[in-house]
Amino acid sequence: MPPPPLIAPSLLSADFARLGAEVEAIDRAGADWLHLDVMDGHFVPNLTFGPDIIRAIRPLSRKCFDTHLMIAPVDPYLEAFAKAGADRLTVHAEATPHLDRTLQAIANLGKAAGVALNPATPESAIAYVLDRIDLVLVMSVNPGFGGQAFIPAMVEKIRRLRAMLGARPVHIEVDGGITPETAPLVLAAGADALVAGSAIFRAPPYEQAIAALRHAAPA
Repeated sequence: MPPPPLIAPSLLSADFARLGAEVEAIDRAGADWLHLDVMDGHFVPNLTFGPDIIRAIRPLSRKCFDTHLMIAPVDPYLEAFAKAGADRLTVHAEATPHLDRTLQAIANLGKAAGVALNPATPESAIAYVLDRIDLVLVMSVNPGFGGQAFIPAMVEKIRRLRAMLGARPVHIEVDGGITPETAPLVLAAGADALVAGSAIFRAPPYEQAIAALRHAAPA
């Protein structure tokens, strides 16, 4: 039986008026990673937060800061996010014309590297960088806003990615519309990490919401 999935609550859905308390609460509730959605209002149609917020909350949790950079250009900002306390820097394949070089830069900063794929981006976009990453983030909604509906076609993309990765120790994380109903679909296809915002922060107590995702049976 496969191990339970890693759960990465998205702080985008937290109460920003009490962000520090939310970080501590979600940590205590059993989150595996904390997913930090960084948006620039340019690559995606929303603005969230930058390195200073990450630096401020870093002392509140020892969990992995799974930092999702929805920004373009991305290279000039990698060092700032690394110094702020990100453990993993995930960049979009669509946000840089030199993906291999960007991933090398992340490694040189001593951070784990991930690549995110928008719904319309084929998995072939990362075929030549598979050995430079520890995670592929499949966007199962169009990035930019929380609370969107899951795109079913992404299940087959996940399945193809899992086959493409072979025996590499690379996580497949899924972000967008993840609920106890959609989680089994992506887990059965080969995902092993789930990002969830509304399904956790809008469904307290957080412990129960996380447990409901972690124990979702693959379809």
